[in-house]
Amino acid sequence: MDVATIVGSAALATSVALGVPAAVYAAQCLLGCLPARRRPADGGGAGRVTVVVPAHDEERGIGATVVGLLSQLRAGDRLVVVADNCGDSTADAARRAAAATSSAAVVSVLERRDDARRGKGYALAHAVASLAIDPPDAVVFVDADCRVAAGSVRDVAAVALATGRPAQADYVLRAPADGSALARIGAFAVVVRNRVRPRGMDRIGLPCHITGSGFALPWSLAGAVRRLGGDIVEDLVLGLESALAGRAPVAVADVRVASELPRRDVDAATQRRRWEHGQFGTAWRYAPRLLLRGLALRPAAFALALDLMVPPLSMLALLMTGAVALGALAAAVGAGLAALAIAIAALGVVALATFAAWLAHGRDALPFATLLRAPVYIAWKLPLYLGLVRGRETRWQRTRRDGER
Repeated sequence: MDVATIVGSAALATSVALGVPAAVYAAQCLLGCLPARRRPADGGGAGRVTVVVPAHDEERGIGATVVGLLSQLRAGDRLVVVADNCGDSTADAARRAAAATSSAAVVSVLERRDDARRGKGYALAHAVASLAIDPPDAVVFVDADCRVAAGSVRDVAAVALATGRPAQADYVLRAPADGSALARIGAFAVVVRNRVRPRGMDRIGLPCHITGSGFALPWSLAGAVRRLGGDIVEDLVLGLESALAGRAPVAVADVRVASELPRRDVDAATQRRRWEHGQFGTAWRYAPRLLLRGLALRPAAFALALDLMVPPLSMLALLMTGAVALGALAAAVGAGLAALAIAIAALGVVALATFAAWLAHGRDALPFATLLRAPVYIAWKLPLYLGLVRGRETRWQRTRRDGER
């Protein structure tokens, strides 16, 4: 076999293989630019709701979170704060905030100490175990640094109860007001991942992933939380396990949950490393199983498998650029233009879909001039992807908050 045949075959296989996630991504983004589906959510019919807040060294911000959540709860509801392996006064700060707030909801502050079992998954499991004696109708999970739009905590719980499935709110991370260009582009990337693509799936009746803070479970599914353990992307895993059990998560665009990205780029890089390395490992474990379920005529499982196979946007752009280069090499050695044409078309579709997502969801927070610096952002993330070769991140690590040493 001559060189042209080898290079041409490799280039064509690469272009076709990457064309699949590129097409999935583009379809999700373009559909996600349409008006979101509205789900009738009557928070008053949600029954008894418990909100669980895992908190590790969150003394500085837990008070505002407690006050904001209690303002949305009513008699019969509960707020459970888990001060997990804390080295500060998170528990005391949560108790002070609850005592200073007039609310009919019951507040419990649990202090957990287990240095051998650290991470958000263990904190959530601890909280759910504490509810087993007198379980609520639905449980909503909110991270300690997040804010939920006024009056909507019970709405996401109502959707979970009405569908019998996990319900994921619209969860985004904003760039700090004085954040760098990298922070603003990173915030837009989160919007694409957590808002645009789930909305695209939902537009055609397909499920979404659990993207993090602001998701609700009917109590009948809460037992799965107790099996999370120390996975560094515990929320994603929970949604995939639910999908394998026939209860794939549903997106709730009307309920907004927001947090803020780290101000320091080095802290943002650490956060991204945990998220994306965890996503790669999870995709490797779950995508084949979901594809097999999809072959058994389970479209929800098949759709989530395809979604899992779409790499983060920066990596997708890098891979597609490499496919274009390989296609150009194949053309140069006389192997034809097919591989190059497919790679260019796929890269163009990804760029077009990303621009459409920016027009629909990113213009207010990300000026066009800053968007044009996306190649710098992609280069900044290159060491993160090279780190996959040296060894994938498997340890849970809390992201440092602004002002902390």
